[in-house]
Amino acid sequence: MKPIVAVLYAPGINCHEETAFALDMVGIDGQVVNLQDVLTGDKDITMYQAVVIPGGFSWGDHLGAGRIFGVHLVARLAEQLEMLAAQEKPMLGICNGFQVLIETGLLPDRTVGKRGAALLQNDSAVFESRWVELTVTDGGCIWTRGLAGLTLRMPVAHGEGRLFWERDEIIRPVLCYSVNGLPTSEYPANPNGSPGAIAGIRDRSGLIFGLMPHPERAVLDWHGSTDGLAIFKNLARFLAE
Repeated sequence: MKPIVAVLYAPGINCHEETAFALDMVGIDGQVVNLQDVLTGDKDITMYQAVVIPGGFSWGDHLGAGRIFGVHLVARLAEQLEMLAAQEKPMLGICNGFQVLIETGLLPDRTVGKRGAALLQNDSAVFESRWVELTVTDGGCIWTRGLAGLTLRMPVAHGEGRLFWERDEIIRPVLCYSVNGLPTSEYPANPNGSPGAIAGIRDRSGLIFGLMPHPERAVLDWHGSTDGLAIFKNLARFLAE
């Protein structure tokens, strides 16, 4: 049987179908799960083998990108989040999903309800939408296993992607914005001004991964790149072990 992975949907999320499609492409049953069904108890995200929070603008990004979604998860589903982490189930946050994982405290390091970082407004103060070059700096994450040192091409589309963290937090970069394979702080190759050119980070286990670029928008030849498939293929391999 195919592994079953929850693609968590909330009002304003708009990449859930593309994300489920990308999962299906690598042999995973990507099921769109409405957050409302989880909040009412009709669904339980701990019953899935992994959870992906896709991109979009949850609740219109009112009060901050991913803020309301994150508050709902912490206030009403903290036990399920902690159980997912304790069960060592993979979690992925893409763009707005990355912002949500930051808001919950699952990133940078699995402390549900305690934020240690934030994704702030782009230095340009405008919405940035373009293809970017990414260098994989850490192959210790299950999502990037075997990819360390490679350069990937994916699109970004966000207004708040500049990573900020508290001084005592340990940040584990996985992807960096780059030019010719070298991390860069220069705009527009680094679309948001994130320090250290950081485009994605993981938790200490390597199971929880958040990134601003959209791998689900780079899975078909006519997209212009299929590099995003590598992220989803690594999840399929992990779930098959």
